[in-house]
Amino acid sequence: MAVLTRINNELIESGEFVATEGLAGPDQATVVRGEEDGMPITDGIFPESKEFLLGYWIIDVKTPERAYAIAGRISAAPGPGGIPTNMPIEVRQIMGRHSS
Repeated sequence: MAVLTRINNELIESGEFVATEGLAGPDQATVVRGEEDGMPITDGIFPESKEFLLGYWIIDVKTPERAYAIAGRISAAPGPGGIPTNMPIEVRQIMGRHSS
């Protein structure tokens, strides 16, 4: 966590940080779909899935390459035992925003 805190502090100092949040694990997730009348259908969780959303960062950067560099640092952060997790990180633009 110290590495992630350091990255967050660097992003705050550079003015690129917007927000970050960790999310509960997939065992606490519920998948919801709407029927034609908009009523929710809950299907529970899908434990066979190997990938899940652990959390998110919102950053305001000038280029996609800068976002990739930040994602790479986060992915390389050490996990249990100090070994880098190298977890895949999906980088997306916020809808309606364009990079300069």
